[in-house]
Amino acid sequence: MSPTKKAVWGWAMYDWANSAFAVTIMSGFFPVFFKQYWSAGVDVNLSTARLGLGNAVAGMLVALAAPILGAVADRGSARKRFLAFFAYLGVVSSLSLFFVGQGQWILAATVYVLGVIGFSGSIVFYDAMLPVVADENEVDVVSSLGYSMGYLGGGLLFLVNVLMVMMPQRFGLADAGQAVQVGFFTVGLWWGGFTLFILFWVPEPSAPKSDATPSGIWIGGFAQLKATFKRIRHMKTVFLFLCAYWLYIDGVDTIIRMAVDYGMSLGFAANDLLLALLITQFVGFPAALVFGRLGKHWGPRRGIYIAIGVYAAVTCFGMTMTRKEEFYILAIIIGLVQGGIQALSRSYYARLIPADKPAEFYGFYNMLGKFSVIIGPLLVGGAGLLMRHLLMPDNPTAADMARVGSQAARWSMASVLLLFLAGAVLLYFVDEEKGRAQAARLEG
Repeated sequence: MSPTKKAVWGWAMYDWANSAFAVTIMSGFFPVFFKQYWSAGVDVNLSTARLGLGNAVAGMLVALAAPILGAVADRGSARKRFLAFFAYLGVVSSLSLFFVGQGQWILAATVYVLGVIGFSGSIVFYDAMLPVVADENEVDVVSSLGYSMGYLGGGLLFLVNVLMVMMPQRFGLADAGQAVQVGFFTVGLWWGGFTLFILFWVPEPSAPKSDATPSGIWIGGFAQLKATFKRIRHMKTVFLFLCAYWLYIDGVDTIIRMAVDYGMSLGFAANDLLLALLITQFVGFPAALVFGRLGKHWGPRRGIYIAIGVYAAVTCFGMTMTRKEEFYILAIIIGLVQGGIQALSRSYYARLIPADKPAEFYGFYNMLGKFSVIIGPLLVGGAGLLMRHLLMPDNPTAADMARVGSQAARWSMASVLLLFLAGAVLLYFVDEEKGRAQAARLEG
Protein backbone atom coordinates (compact mmCIF):
# COMPACT_ATOMS: atom_id res chain seq x y z
CA MET A 1 0.00 0.00 0.00
CA SER A 2 1.45 3.37 -1.03
CA PRO A 3 1.92 6.04 1.68
CA THR A 4 -0.88 8.10 0.16
CA LYS A 5 -3.39 5.22 0.06
CA LYS A 6 -2.31 4.15 3.52
CA ALA A 7 -3.04 7.64 4.85
CA VAL A 8 -6.46 7.71 3.14
CA TRP A 9 -7.46 4.34 4.59
CA GLY A 10 -6.04 5.23 8.00
CA TRP A 11 -8.12 8.41 7.95
CA ALA A 12 -11.28 6.62 6.81
CA MET A 13 -10.87 3.96 9.48
CA TYR A 14 -11.52 6.56 12.18
CA ASP A 15 -15.06 6.88 10.84
CA TRP A 16 -15.26 3.08 11.06
CA ALA A 17 -14.13 3.41 14.70
CA ASN A 18 -16.23 6.29 16.03
CA SER A 19 -19.42 5.37 14.20
CA ALA A 20 -19.90 2.58 16.71
CA PHE A 21 -20.68 5.28 19.28
CA ALA A 22 -22.85 7.28 16.88
CA VAL A 23 -24.98 4.27 15.92
CA THR A 24 -25.07 1.87 18.87
CA ILE A 25 -25.14 4.47 21.64
CA MET A 26 -26.19 7.87 20.33
CA SER A 27 -28.86 6.80 17.86
CA GLY A 28 -29.72 3.29 19.00
CA PHE A 29 -29.40 1.91 22.51
CA PHE A 30 -29.04 5.03 24.62
CA PRO A 31 -32.44 6.60 23.75
CA VAL A 32 -34.17 3.25 24.31
CA PHE A 33 -32.35 2.41 27.53
CA PHE A 34 -32.73 5.98 28.80
CA LYS A 35 -36.51 5.74 28.42
CA GLN A 36 -37.04 2.18 29.61
CA TYR A 37 -34.28 1.68 32.22
CA TRP A 38 -32.73 4.91 33.46
CA SER A 39 -36.03 6.91 33.27
CA ALA A 40 -38.40 4.02 33.91
CA GLY A 41 -41.93 5.12 34.81
CA VAL A 42 -41.46 8.71 33.56
CA ASP A 43 -43.81 10.33 31.00
CA VAL A 44 -42.48 9.83 27.44
CA ASN A 45 -42.44 13.55 26.63
CA LEU A 46 -40.50 14.33 29.83
CA SER A 47 -37.89 11.67 29.08
CA THR A 48 -37.60 13.07 25.54
CA ALA A 49 -36.98 16.53 27.00
CA ARG A 50 -34.32 15.10 29.33
CA LEU A 51 -32.59 13.40 26.42
CA GLY A 52 -32.76 16.60 24.38
CA LEU A 53 -31.25 18.53 27.29
CA GLY A 54 -28.37 16.06 27.56
CA ASN A 55 -27.60 16.42 23.85
CA ALA A 56 -27.88 20.19 24.13
CA VAL A 57 -25.43 20.44 27.05
CA ALA A 58 -22.88 18.28 25.25
CA GLY A 59 -23.31 20.26 22.05
CA MET A 60 -22.84 23.59 23.79
CA LEU A 61 -19.64 22.53 25.55
CA VAL A 62 -18.09 21.21 22.33
CA ALA A 63 -19.31 24.20 20.32
CA LEU A 64 -17.65 26.66 22.68
CA ALA A 65 -14.37 24.73 22.72
CA ALA A 66 -14.09 23.66 19.07
CA PRO A 67 -12.77 26.89 17.46
CA ILE A 68 -10.19 27.40 20.22
CA LEU A 69 -8.99 23.80 20.00
CA GLY A 70 -8.82 24.02 16.23
CA ALA A 71 -6.71 27.17 16.34
CA VAL A 72 -4.38 25.66 18.94
CA ALA A 73 -4.00 22.44 16.96
CA ASP A 74 -3.08 24.32 13.79
CA ARG A 75 -0.47 26.38 15.61
CA GLY A 76 1.12 23.37 17.29
CA SER A 77 0.48 20.76 14.62
CA ALA A 78 -1.20 18.69 17.31
CA ARG A 79 -4.29 17.41 15.54
CA LYS A 80 -3.59 13.75 16.21
CA ARG A 81 -2.86 14.37 19.90
CA PHE A 82 -6.11 16.27 20.35
CA LEU A 83 -8.01 13.62 18.39
CA ALA A 84 -6.57 10.90 20.61
CA PHE A 85 -7.52 12.77 23.79
CA PHE A 86 -11.14 13.29 22.76
CA ALA A 87 -11.48 9.84 21.20
CA TYR A 88 -10.34 8.06 24.35
CA LEU A 89 -12.53 10.30 26.52
CA GLY A 90 -15.40 8.90 24.45
CA VAL A 91 -14.03 5.37 24.77
CA VAL A 92 -13.90 5.57 28.58
CA SER A 93 -17.41 7.06 28.69
CA SER A 94 -18.78 4.25 26.51
CA LEU A 95 -17.22 1.63 28.76
CA SER A 96 -18.58 3.42 31.84
CA LEU A 97 -22.23 3.25 30.69
CA PHE A 98 -22.01 -0.49 31.40
CA PHE A 99 -21.87 0.27 35.13
CA VAL A 100 -24.74 2.81 35.44
CA GLY A 101 -27.63 1.33 37.43
CA GLN A 102 -31.38 1.41 36.88
CA GLY A 103 -33.08 4.74 37.61
CA GLN A 104 -29.79 6.66 37.63
CA TRP A 105 -30.79 8.94 34.76
CA ILE A 106 -28.67 11.88 35.96
CA LEU A 107 -25.51 9.76 36.07
CA ALA A 108 -26.40 8.17 32.72
CA ALA A 109 -26.92 11.59 31.15
CA THR A 110 -23.63 12.88 32.60
CA VAL A 111 -21.61 9.95 31.27
CA TYR A 112 -23.40 10.26 27.93
CA VAL A 113 -22.57 13.98 27.73
CA LEU A 114 -18.89 13.17 28.28
CA GLY A 115 -19.10 10.55 25.53
CA VAL A 116 -20.68 13.02 23.10
CA ILE A 117 -17.98 15.58 23.97
CA GLY A 118 -15.33 12.98 23.19
CA PHE A 119 -17.03 11.95 19.95
CA SER A 120 -17.72 15.51 18.74
CA GLY A 121 -14.39 16.92 19.87
CA SER A 122 -12.45 14.26 18.01
CA ILE A 123 -14.42 15.00 14.81
CA VAL A 124 -12.99 18.57 14.77
CA PHE A 125 -9.50 17.16 14.27
CA TYR A 126 -10.59 14.24 12.11
CA ASP A 127 -12.23 16.65 9.66
CA ALA A 128 -9.16 18.89 9.71
CA MET A 129 -7.03 15.96 8.49
CA LEU A 130 -9.10 15.60 5.30
CA PRO A 131 -6.99 18.16 3.34
CA VAL A 132 -3.88 16.31 4.54
CA VAL A 133 -4.86 13.00 2.91
CA ALA A 134 -6.79 14.23 -0.17
CA ASP A 135 -6.20 16.87 -2.83
CA GLU A 136 -9.00 18.99 -4.28
CA ASN A 137 -9.75 16.52 -7.09
CA GLU A 138 -10.32 13.65 -4.69
CA VAL A 139 -11.71 15.40 -1.62
CA ASP A 140 -15.37 14.55 -2.39
CA VAL A 141 -14.58 10.87 -2.95
CA VAL A 142 -12.33 10.56 0.12
CA SER A 143 -14.81 12.39 2.34
CA SER A 144 -17.56 10.03 1.17
CA LEU A 145 -15.27 7.03 1.71
CA GLY A 146 -14.97 8.03 5.35
CA TYR A 147 -18.73 8.18 5.82
CA SER A 148 -19.28 4.93 3.94
CA MET A 149 -16.70 3.17 6.13
CA GLY A 150 -18.49 4.61 9.14
CA TYR A 151 -21.80 3.17 7.98
CA LEU A 152 -20.25 -0.22 7.36
CA GLY A 153 -18.19 -0.42 10.55
CA GLY A 154 -20.86 1.06 12.77
CA GLY A 155 -23.47 -1.14 11.11
CA LEU A 156 -21.51 -4.36 11.60
CA LEU A 157 -21.04 -3.80 15.32
CA PHE A 158 -24.63 -2.63 15.66
CA LEU A 159 -25.80 -5.82 13.93
CA VAL A 160 -23.98 -7.89 16.55
CA ASN A 161 -25.43 -5.70 19.33
CA VAL A 162 -28.98 -6.01 17.98
CA LEU A 163 -28.64 -9.80 17.76
CA MET A 164 -27.42 -9.78 21.37
CA VAL A 165 -30.56 -7.88 22.41
CA MET A 166 -32.94 -10.08 20.42
CA MET A 167 -31.28 -13.38 21.41
CA PRO A 168 -29.42 -12.71 24.67
CA GLN A 169 -29.26 -16.37 25.74
CA ARG A 170 -27.39 -17.27 22.53
CA PHE A 171 -24.61 -14.94 23.74
CA GLY A 172 -24.63 -16.20 27.32
CA LEU A 173 -26.48 -13.13 28.62
CA ALA A 174 -29.33 -13.06 31.10
CA ASP A 175 -31.73 -10.77 29.26
CA ALA A 176 -32.03 -7.91 26.74
CA GLY A 177 -31.13 -5.32 29.39
CA GLN A 178 -27.79 -6.97 30.09
CA ALA A 179 -27.23 -7.26 26.33
CA VAL A 180 -27.62 -3.50 25.95
CA GLN A 181 -25.13 -2.88 28.75
CA VAL A 182 -22.62 -5.25 27.14
CA GLY A 183 -23.28 -3.44 23.86
CA PHE A 184 -22.10 -0.19 25.47
CA PHE A 185 -18.90 -1.96 26.49
CA THR A 186 -18.25 -3.35 23.00
CA VAL A 187 -18.49 0.18 21.59
CA GLY A 188 -15.64 1.31 23.82
CA LEU A 189 -13.45 -1.61 22.77
CA TRP A 190 -14.25 -1.13 19.07
CA TRP A 191 -13.72 2.64 19.11
CA GLY A 192 -10.49 2.45 21.09
CA GLY A 193 -8.97 -0.30 18.96
CA PHE A 194 -9.69 1.05 15.49
CA THR A 195 -8.63 4.61 16.42
CA LEU A 196 -5.04 3.35 16.29
CA PHE A 197 -5.14 3.30 12.46
CA ILE A 198 -5.48 7.07 12.12
CA LEU A 199 -2.88 7.67 14.82
CA PHE A 200 -0.27 5.48 13.11
CA TRP A 201 -1.08 5.79 9.39
CA VAL A 202 -1.92 9.48 8.88
CA PRO A 203 1.00 11.94 8.86
CA GLU A 204 0.96 15.16 10.86
CA PRO A 205 2.33 18.30 9.13
CA SER A 206 5.31 19.85 10.91
CA ALA A 207 4.65 22.75 13.26
CA PRO A 208 6.24 26.16 12.66
CA LYS A 209 9.36 26.58 14.78
CA SER A 210 7.96 29.73 16.35
CA ASP A 211 5.14 27.68 17.86
CA ALA A 212 7.37 25.01 19.38
CA THR A 213 6.82 25.83 23.08
CA PRO A 214 3.53 24.90 24.81
CA SER A 215 2.90 28.49 25.89
CA GLY A 216 3.60 29.70 22.35
CA ILE A 217 1.12 27.19 20.96
CA TRP A 218 -1.73 28.31 23.25
CA ILE A 219 -1.01 32.05 23.08
CA GLY A 220 -0.64 31.84 19.31
CA GLY A 221 -3.78 29.73 19.08
CA PHE A 222 -5.92 32.30 20.88
CA ALA A 223 -4.45 35.10 18.77
CA GLN A 224 -5.16 33.11 15.63
CA LEU A 225 -8.73 32.47 16.78
CA LYS A 226 -9.30 36.19 17.27
CA ALA A 227 -7.91 36.89 13.81
CA THR A 228 -10.14 34.21 12.30
CA PHE A 229 -13.26 35.77 13.80
CA LYS A 230 -12.31 38.99 12.04
CA ARG A 231 -11.56 37.20 8.76
CA ILE A 232 -14.80 35.23 8.67
CA ARG A 233 -16.81 38.41 9.04
CA HIS A 234 -15.30 39.56 5.74
CA MET A 235 -15.49 36.14 4.03
CA LYS A 236 -19.06 36.39 2.79
CA THR A 237 -19.02 33.02 1.05
CA VAL A 238 -17.77 31.08 4.08
CA PHE A 239 -20.13 32.98 6.37
CA LEU A 240 -23.16 32.21 4.18
CA PHE A 241 -22.24 28.57 3.83
CA LEU A 242 -21.75 28.18 7.58
CA CYS A 243 -25.16 29.75 8.23
CA ALA A 244 -26.81 27.45 5.67
CA TYR A 245 -24.96 24.43 7.05
CA TRP A 246 -25.97 25.38 10.59
CA LEU A 247 -29.62 25.25 9.64
CA TYR A 248 -29.88 22.16 7.46
CA ILE A 249 -27.44 20.04 9.48
CA ASP A 250 -29.52 20.95 12.53
CA GLY A 251 -32.35 19.01 10.91
CA VAL A 252 -30.08 16.10 9.99
CA ASP A 253 -28.53 15.77 13.46
CA THR A 254 -31.89 16.10 15.19
CA ILE A 255 -33.31 13.26 13.12
CA ILE A 256 -30.22 11.13 13.79
CA ARG A 257 -30.36 11.62 17.55
CA MET A 258 -34.10 11.74 18.13
CA ALA A 259 -35.59 9.34 15.53
CA VAL A 260 -35.67 6.29 17.79
CA ASP A 261 -37.04 8.35 20.66
CA TYR A 262 -39.69 9.76 18.31
CA GLY A 263 -40.71 6.28 17.19
CA MET A 264 -41.06 5.14 20.79
CA SER A 265 -43.25 8.18 21.52
CA LEU A 266 -45.55 6.98 18.72
CA GLY A 267 -45.78 3.58 20.40
CA PHE A 268 -43.50 1.52 18.13
CA ALA A 269 -41.62 -1.40 19.67
CA ALA A 270 -37.97 -0.78 20.53
CA ASN A 271 -36.77 -3.83 18.55
CA ASP A 272 -38.54 -2.58 15.41
CA LEU A 273 -36.87 0.80 15.76
CA LEU A 274 -33.42 -0.71 16.24
CA LEU A 275 -33.95 -2.87 13.15
CA ALA A 276 -34.90 0.23 11.17
CA LEU A 277 -31.71 1.95 12.35
CA LEU A 278 -29.71 -1.09 11.26
CA ILE A 279 -31.29 -0.84 7.79
CA THR A 280 -30.17 2.80 7.60
CA GLN A 281 -26.57 1.80 8.27
CA PHE A 282 -26.30 -0.78 5.51
CA VAL A 283 -28.18 1.35 2.97
CA GLY A 284 -25.92 4.27 3.90
CA PHE A 285 -22.70 2.38 3.12
CA PRO A 286 -23.07 2.21 -0.70
CA ALA A 287 -25.18 5.40 -0.85
CA ALA A 288 -22.38 7.52 0.66
CA LEU A 289 -19.96 6.23 -1.99
CA VAL A 290 -22.46 7.07 -4.73
CA PHE A 291 -22.86 10.59 -3.36
CA GLY A 292 -19.08 11.01 -3.43
CA ARG A 293 -19.04 10.22 -7.15
CA LEU A 294 -22.05 12.45 -7.67
CA GLY A 295 -20.25 15.31 -5.93
CA LYS A 296 -17.18 14.81 -8.11
CA HIS A 297 -19.11 14.87 -11.41
CA TRP A 298 -22.13 17.11 -10.63
CA GLY A 299 -20.64 19.28 -7.91
CA PRO A 300 -21.17 18.96 -4.16
CA ARG A 301 -23.69 21.80 -3.93
CA ARG A 302 -26.13 20.06 -6.25
CA GLY A 303 -25.76 16.87 -4.24
CA ILE A 304 -26.46 18.76 -1.00
CA TYR A 305 -29.63 20.19 -2.51
CA ILE A 306 -30.84 16.73 -3.51
CA ALA A 307 -30.28 15.49 0.03
CA ILE A 308 -32.05 18.49 1.60
CA GLY A 309 -35.06 17.88 -0.64
CA VAL A 310 -35.20 14.24 0.39
CA TYR A 311 -34.93 15.15 4.07
CA ALA A 312 -37.77 17.67 3.76
CA ALA A 313 -39.96 14.96 2.21
CA VAL A 314 -38.90 12.49 4.92
CA THR A 315 -39.90 14.95 7.64
CA CYS A 316 -43.37 15.38 6.14
CA PHE A 317 -43.73 11.61 5.79
CA GLY A 318 -42.57 11.06 9.37
CA MET A 319 -45.27 13.36 10.73
CA THR A 320 -48.02 11.12 9.32
CA MET A 321 -46.73 7.57 9.71
CA THR A 322 -48.70 5.11 11.84
CA ARG A 323 -47.20 1.66 11.06
CA LYS A 324 -43.78 0.16 11.73
CA GLU A 325 -43.45 -0.72 8.03
CA GLU A 326 -43.55 3.01 7.30
CA PHE A 327 -40.69 3.51 9.76
CA TYR A 328 -38.67 0.94 7.78
CA ILE A 329 -39.35 2.89 4.58
CA LEU A 330 -38.24 6.04 6.36
CA ALA A 331 -35.02 4.29 7.43
CA ILE A 332 -34.20 3.27 3.85
CA ILE A 333 -34.78 6.77 2.47
CA ILE A 334 -32.68 8.40 5.21
CA GLY A 335 -29.90 5.90 4.56
CA LEU A 336 -29.77 6.99 0.93
CA VAL A 337 -28.90 10.60 1.77
CA GLN A 338 -27.60 10.84 5.34
CA GLY A 339 -23.96 10.08 4.61
CA GLY A 340 -24.11 12.03 1.36
CA ILE A 341 -25.18 15.35 2.86
CA GLN A 342 -22.57 15.05 5.61
CA ALA A 343 -19.74 14.06 3.28
CA LEU A 344 -20.46 16.64 0.58
CA SER A 345 -20.89 19.43 3.14
CA ARG A 346 -17.48 18.62 4.59
CA SER A 347 -15.75 18.44 1.21
CA TYR A 348 -17.54 21.56 -0.11
CA TYR A 349 -16.32 23.52 2.91
CA ALA A 350 -12.75 22.35 2.22
CA ARG A 351 -12.93 24.27 -1.08
CA LEU A 352 -13.83 27.53 0.66
CA ILE A 353 -11.20 27.77 3.43
CA PRO A 354 -7.46 28.61 3.49
CA ALA A 355 -5.40 25.46 2.94
CA ASP A 356 -2.95 26.29 5.76
CA LYS A 357 -5.59 26.63 8.52
CA PRO A 358 -7.85 23.58 8.23
CA ALA A 359 -8.25 22.70 11.94
CA GLU A 360 -9.03 26.30 12.84
CA PHE A 361 -11.69 26.68 10.15
CA TYR A 362 -13.09 23.20 10.75
CA GLY A 363 -13.35 24.25 14.38
CA PHE A 364 -15.86 26.88 13.30
CA TYR A 365 -17.55 24.37 11.02
CA ASN A 366 -18.00 21.87 13.83
CA MET A 367 -18.90 24.63 16.28
CA LEU A 368 -21.95 25.48 14.18
CA GLY A 369 -22.78 21.82 13.79
CA LYS A 370 -22.75 21.41 17.57
CA PHE A 371 -24.76 24.57 18.17
CA SER A 372 -27.35 23.10 15.82
CA VAL A 373 -27.41 20.03 18.07
CA ILE A 374 -28.28 22.38 20.92
CA ILE A 375 -31.23 23.95 19.10
CA GLY A 376 -32.72 20.94 17.33
CA PRO A 377 -33.23 18.51 20.23
CA LEU A 378 -34.37 21.31 22.53
CA LEU A 379 -36.81 22.44 19.87
CA VAL A 380 -38.21 18.94 19.42
CA GLY A 381 -38.37 18.24 23.14
CA GLY A 382 -39.78 21.67 23.99
CA ALA A 383 -42.38 21.56 21.22
CA GLY A 384 -43.50 18.14 22.38
CA LEU A 385 -43.95 19.30 25.98
CA LEU A 386 -45.78 22.46 24.87
CA MET A 387 -48.20 20.60 22.60
CA ARG A 388 -48.80 18.00 25.29
CA HIS A 389 -49.76 20.77 27.69
CA LEU A 390 -52.06 22.40 25.14
CA LEU A 391 -53.76 19.21 23.96
CA MET A 392 -54.12 17.32 27.24
CA PRO A 393 -57.72 17.39 28.59
CA ASP A 394 -58.54 17.87 32.27
CA ASN A 395 -58.50 14.63 34.27
CA PRO A 396 -57.04 12.60 31.37
CA THR A 397 -57.44 8.85 31.11
CA ALA A 398 -54.59 6.51 30.15
CA ALA A 399 -55.94 6.48 26.60
CA ASP A 400 -55.94 10.30 26.53
CA MET A 401 -52.32 10.42 27.66
CA ALA A 402 -51.21 7.95 24.97
CA ARG A 403 -53.16 9.78 22.24
CA VAL A 404 -51.91 13.24 23.23
CA GLY A 405 -48.33 11.99 23.60
CA SER A 406 -48.41 10.70 20.01
CA GLN A 407 -49.97 13.91 18.68
CA ALA A 408 -47.43 16.08 20.52
CA ALA A 409 -44.55 14.06 19.10
CA ARG A 410 -45.88 14.56 15.56
CA TRP A 411 -46.21 18.31 16.00
CA SER A 412 -42.63 18.51 17.28
CA MET A 413 -41.41 17.20 13.91
CA ALA A 414 -42.76 20.26 12.08
CA SER A 415 -39.95 22.46 13.40
CA VAL A 416 -37.34 20.27 11.69
CA LEU A 417 -38.89 20.93 8.28
CA LEU A 418 -38.40 24.69 8.72
CA LEU A 419 -34.67 24.17 9.31
CA PHE A 420 -34.21 22.30 6.03
CA LEU A 421 -36.08 24.95 4.05
CA ALA A 422 -34.16 27.86 5.57
CA GLY A 423 -30.81 26.12 5.01
CA ALA A 424 -31.64 25.51 1.35
CA VAL A 425 -32.48 29.18 0.79
CA LEU A 426 -29.18 30.40 2.27
CA LEU A 427 -27.16 27.81 0.33
CA TYR A 428 -28.51 29.31 -2.89
CA PHE A 429 -26.49 32.48 -2.26
CA VAL A 430 -23.14 30.68 -1.74
CA ASP A 431 -20.71 31.45 -4.61
CA GLU A 432 -17.94 28.84 -4.70
CA GLU A 433 -15.65 30.79 -7.05
CA LYS A 434 -15.71 33.85 -4.81
CA GLY A 435 -15.05 31.61 -1.84
CA ARG A 436 -11.96 30.12 -3.48
CA ALA A 437 -10.61 33.57 -4.27
CA GLN A 438 -11.18 34.81 -0.73
CA ALA A 439 -9.48 31.73 0.74
CA ALA A 440 -6.45 32.10 -1.56
CA ARG A 441 -5.93 35.71 -0.41
CA LEU A 442 -5.84 34.59 3.23
CA GLU A 443 -3.31 31.77 2.85
CA GLY A 444 0.12 32.23 4.28
